[in-house]
Amino acid sequence: MFLGAMKLLKINEEERRRDQRFELALPGRYMLRDGHEYPCWTLDISPAGVAIIGLSKGSVGERVVAYIDQIGRIEGMVARHFDACFAVKMEAPALKRERIARKIAWLVERQTTGAADNRQHERVSPRRSRTILSTPDGNRHIAALIDISIPGAALSVAAALPVGSQVIIGQTAARVVRQFEGGIAVAFDNQLSAEILTEDVIL
Repeated sequence: MFLGAMKLLKINEEERRRDQRFELALPGRYMLRDGHEYPCWTLDISPAGVAIIGLSKGSVGERVVAYIDQIGRIEGMVARHFDACFAVKMEAPALKRERIARKIAWLVERQTTGAADNRQHERVSPRRSRTILSTPDGNRHIAALIDISIPGAALSVAAALPVGSQVIIGQTAARVVRQFEGGIAVAFDNQLSAEILTEDVIL
């Protein structure tokens, strides 16, 4: 009985590890049954599934083939819808799941290390805070820069932009990574250089 319980605990531990999701915003593209290819961003990912922001959610149970940057090709089916996103239950043999798990662990570690490095660079409040935020559909919104750091910025803007949206702040390409009351936080596609990060910085 004791050995059986230990074996069950081990299985449950492995399942929890397999299903543990990590917040990673990775670009990619995916195809549904209609054969169209859509751009996307991941919200979170595990070796067993991934939450995706995309233009089409598909139908629950529909097959999905996705190519996620730094993860590679994944296949599965739409498991559920929530907000502007959908969850995909991955279908992959054990060896591929292990490879995906290693990639996720490496990305999470790099993200954590990067966050520690980024905290070494203080955030500055620019003297010239007014800027223009543009979206791919051609809309332009007046925004105010709250603060800027090497990897990103926080802005006050009236537009409701979902996480994962591609935007241009002035002339700087970025994507929305967080929403808060009255504004958004963005990550730059190309990080700023430390030399220009002063109160006189202009985006």
